[in-house]
Parts: sequence; C-alpha cells; structure tokens
Amino acid sequence: MGDLQRQRPHVPARTLDTEFPLIDSDPHFRRVLRYARPEDYAVGTATAAAGPGLMLVWERFAPSYVGKGGFAPIMRLAGVIGVTAGFLQFYNRSIFRFYGFSENQREREMDMREMVDKVKRNEPLYGKSTLSPYMQGVASRNSRYAGVWLHIIPWFNFVNHEQHGVDTAKYYQQAERELEAERTKAL
Repeated sequence: MGDLQRQRPHVPARTLDTEFPLIDSDPHFRRVLRYARPEDYAVGTATAAAGPGLMLVWERFAPSYVGKGGFAPIMRLAGVIGVTAGFLQFYNRSIFRFYGFSENQREREMDMREMVDKVKRNEPLYGKSTLSPYMQGVASRNSRYAGVWLHIIPWFNFVNHEQHGVDTAKYYQQAERELEAERTKAL
C-alpha cells in the first residue's frame, strides 16, 4: 500500500482565467481571516445584523401576536442564521481575492511579504504538516476553490500543504534580490 501511495501522480491545481492574478487556490482558513479587509468585516457585520433587524421591523409593522415567550426563540434563530450568513459573506469576500476574482493588490503585497520573510527564515512556505504527502494531496483536492461553493456547503482548508496552484519561485527570487540588496548596503 505504501508503494502505491508514492507512485500516485501529483494533480496540479486548475488555473482559472481571472481578471486579477491568483494568489492561492487553496488558502488556509487562518490566512483568509488574516488577509481580510476592514470592509469585509463591515459587510459581514451588516449581513449578520440584517436577519434580526428585519425580524424586528416586520414585527413592528405586521405583529405576529405570538405572545410573551414566542418572539424570543424567533429572534435567537434569526440571530444564529444572521451570524452564520455574515461570517460566510465576510469569508467569501476575502477568499475571492485569493482566487483573483476581485481586486487583490493589497493581498498580493501581503502574500509576497509573508512568503519572502518565510524564505529568509528558512521556514516552509505554507507551514508544517503532520500528514503524509498523499493525505495532504487529498486535503488539497477536497478544498481547492471550495470558496466558490461556500454558499452550498461551507468547506474550509485547515491543512498545511504545498499544493496551492502558484509558482513559488517568485518568493525565492524576491528573497534573493532582497538579501543581495542587504549585502550591498552592508558593504
């Protein structure tokens, strides 16, 4: 079984034709949260507040007359649904920039800085994993571009792996340029 797993080919990530450059086809959950913009938080918060807010407005204009204890469970349910929808909206806006579906200049600069710093510190670019390379590939194939279908089934990448659909040589080349510039300044 071990030999069979080592012989399996690497399945490269499909590249989509997008208006903006791809940063990562399978970003880690924490990375998506770290790269979120303030407006993502604002849209997520507004989306989360919309459900309970609409329930209050509807109750004001068209009362349900459910009695003293009937409205609180409805508001709790609307709150849970609203918070879930707000988080998914927030996450979607952030992950779409990784895919290149929306403007991502800020995220490209953050990505380059983060990865070049990791190269300089001689760390793995996408973190360390305790999974075998085969299982990392399975995890990657299961969550690659999962943000596109987030409204159908929320699926996030919690696995560190090396299969992200981008050429990592650019990080090493930039690190070399920066190290060379630092050396020449020191002289």
